[in-house]
Formats: sequence, C-alpha cells, structure tokens
Amino acid sequence: MMFLKLLLPLMSIVLTRGVHGQMVQMDSSKSGFVGSQVELRCQFVNSNPPVKISQVTWQKLVNGTKQNVAIANPALGVSVLSPFKERVRFKNPAVRQRTPSLEDTTIVFSKLKLSDESTYICEYTTFPAGNRENMVNLTVYARPMIQMSLSTPSIVAGTKDLKMTVATCVSANGKPPSVITWETDLNGESNTQEIRNSDGTVTVRSDYLVVPSREIHQQLLTCISTYNDEQYTDSVTLNIQYEPEVIIEGFDGNWYLNRENVQLTCLADANPPISLLQWRYLNGTMPSTAELRDDVLIFKGPVTYDIAGTYICDASNSIGTGSASVEVIVTEKPQPLSAAERVMGVLGWVIALGIILSIAGTIYLFNKQQRHKNAGSDNDSDSSSPAHKKPSSSKKKAADDFQSPGRFYDELPNTADYVSYRLACNKEDYLEQHSPPIQPPLTFLPQNPYTQHGNQNAIFTYPTPTGPTGPISSYTFPKEQYV
Repeated sequence: MMFLKLLLPLMSIVLTRGVHGQMVQMDSSKSGFVGSQVELRCQFVNSNPPVKISQVTWQKLVNGTKQNVAIANPALGVSVLSPFKERVRFKNPAVRQRTPSLEDTTIVFSKLKLSDESTYICEYTTFPAGNRENMVNLTVYARPMIQMSLSTPSIVAGTKDLKMTVATCVSANGKPPSVITWETDLNGESNTQEIRNSDGTVTVRSDYLVVPSREIHQQLLTCISTYNDEQYTDSVTLNIQYEPEVIIEGFDGNWYLNRENVQLTCLADANPPISLLQWRYLNGTMPSTAELRDDVLIFKGPVTYDIAGTYICDASNSIGTGSASVEVIVTEKPQPLSAAERVMGVLGWVIALGIILSIAGTIYLFNKQQRHKNAGSDNDSDSSSPAHKKPSSSKKKAADDFQSPGRFYDELPNTADYVSYRLACNKEDYLEQHSPPIQPPLTFLPQNPYTQHGNQNAIFTYPTPTGPTGPISSYTFPKEQYV
C-alpha cells in the first residue's frame, strides 16, 4: 500500500512531462501577394517517450468554423480537398511515401488569391497524448494598378478664376490602399477619395484642381503613389488652350523725319497657333509706303509725317481673337538720349573694350608661353647634341678677330684674359667720354714679339703709346702667351 502511494505521484510526473514534451511548431504569421507562392510551416516535435501520430489535418478557420484543407494519414495517404486541390501540396516528399514520416507537414500555397487570407490550423492526432495543434495567420496583399490621365485631352483657359480638374491619378484594386501625393510647381489643390471593393481591395482616386491659364501651359504634373515601401510615379504635361495674346514691337518712340529702315512686328502667343493675322490703320487708309510681310509691317523709304497714327494687329485662333495697338509719333528731329540710355551706351563701350583687352591679353600670354616653351626645347636639344655644343669660353680666339678696325676696346672677347685700354696705358685719370674707334687699330701683339738672346727669357712688350702729356710707360701682360 505504501508502495502504490509512492508510485502514483512518480507516474504522474512522468506522464506530465511526456504530455508537455509534444508540441507543434508554426510561424505566427505569413504573407504573400496575389498570384505568388507561400509556405505554411508545420513541424511536430516529439519527445521521449515517442508517441504515435495517427493523422495530420490542415484546416482553414472561416467565420468561426473549421474547413478542412489537406489531410495526411499513415494508412489512408494524402488528401487535398476542393477548392484547394490544384493549389495546395505537402512540401516534404516523405509525407506521401508508403511508410510516411509526418513530423514535417509543411504545405505550399500556389497562385494565392485574396480569398485565401485567413487563419490556418495544423492539428496532430497522437496516441496516447491526444491532439496537438497550432495556427498561422495568412495575409494576402494586392499590388495596385497605377494610372494617370488628363481630365480632357485639351483644357481651355477660362476667363474666370475658377478651379477645375486638370489631371486624375488612380491607384486601383490595392490591398492595403495606396497613398497618393502630387509633385508640381503649380498653385493648385488635390481632392482624394477611397473606394472599397467587394474583394477587399481599395481603389484610391485623386484629382488635381487648378485655374487653367496660359501660364500653366506645358507645365509638368507628377503623381506619386506610395504602396507599402514602394513608390510609383507617373507624369503628364498640361495642354492648355487659350486665345492669342498679342504685342507689337518696333516703335521705340524716336521715329523722326528721313529716318530709314523702320518697321512694326506683331508677336502673338497662342495655343493652338494663330490661323489669321491682319493689320489695321485707325487713321484711314494704310499708308502707301507700308508693306506687309507675314507678321511684319515694313515702311519703305524715309520716314514722313504720313505714317504717323495708330496701328492695330489682330490675331485669331480656334479659341478666340487677341489684339494689340501702337501709336506711331513722327518728330522733326531725333530725340535726345535719356540719362539711362547714355549710361547704357557707356556701359556697352566699357564692356566691349574689356572683352577686347581680355582677348588681347589672352593672345599675348599664349604667345609668351609658346616662346618660353620653344626656347626651352631649343636649350634641351643644344645640350643633348654634341654637334651643337657651344665652344668653351677658355678657348682663345685668333688675334685677327679682335683687331678689326672700328672695334671698341670694351668689346674685346674674353674679358678675363685682357684689360682695358686705360690699364694698358697705366693712365687711370684718362678721360673716356666716348669710345671712338682706335686709329690705327690697337694690337696687343707686336710685329716682333721677342728677340733670341741665348738663355734669356722672352719678354713681351708693346709699342709705347703717346698721351696728351707725352710718352706713357709700357705695360707688360703676364698672361700673353700668343705667338
């Protein structure tokens, strides 16, 4: 009796550990897009002592009730029920064998549909532990279709400041819904609404409103649709139609008698382009000297008082007609330049002079660099070629080279070996206001440089020059070794 009392608590502990040892492992949530594929994991963790798996059942939770999807039975095999039969399969091939292994019963969903979104239960029937199950939430997303368009192919500018829809951006059948924003320089506003569809998707429509005018013609309008972390953009260029806006150019307020080459030009901005343009003269018949060439009214010959008056240009397109006028005044003499015009004239000359000086400076610097570059290349070629080496400065020149008539004594070659005429004459106070040619030419080499006197050394002497006060003592050059 005492033994049974000790055995029963021990068996209870063992069974409790065994019961809690079996578990079904699954992901808490999975997601995929319409048309894609997703795996729903289900694995049975069996502890010691092992239990027998009698059956595995996949179920879909619909409105609180369980709908069978797929069943794996060791004796009966694998069965996938309608409407999942063509799109659901067990991933592990061991489940479909004659002697199956049911520890891993992960299923693969193909060609996802929005209706597949639900909670799925994986249930294991075991013996003797009983049933074990777990569940996963499957979410199915739908990428939207983005489309942007103009409200109409052509938008007519209105005369009133009334805003109208010029472009529409639609993100259709998205799950979750997209967020639409606009990117533009226009001063408009957007109006956005969401439409929930029966299949659970949402269509987002956003209209852009602005006052149509000629100023926004050809302006770019971009729609940005943000879906989850993805962005889609689409752009349109506005096509605003408006009647012609006309201006007349050519009259500068200084048309005087006998002035030549004057004309008036009619400029019209319109969409669509102008189809008709005509000139009118309010003071009667158009002057005989006026000639129309396209949009230009040319006045032939010198200016006379006959062309004075008011001229009107009318331009028309399919939207409407625009007009502009100018009153031409003819004076006897040219009008003096205003202070602003004089300043502008001076500035023009200054700018032109600056441009000319800049060009001249650039050319000068370029030529200077070219000369330096050429001089450097010549020096390199002379130093590298033996045939072009300069003769050594220590080499003596022939006597005839510096004895030619008319040479100045300060032009004698190799000043390191020769002294000036002043030193040669030992006349330090000799005045040298100028350097006339020496007549007869000075020679440092006498006709009879030396006389043989046995063992006596040769001494070179020079003719005794005559100064203003008499003979000047001779000077002996210690370095003269010429023959």
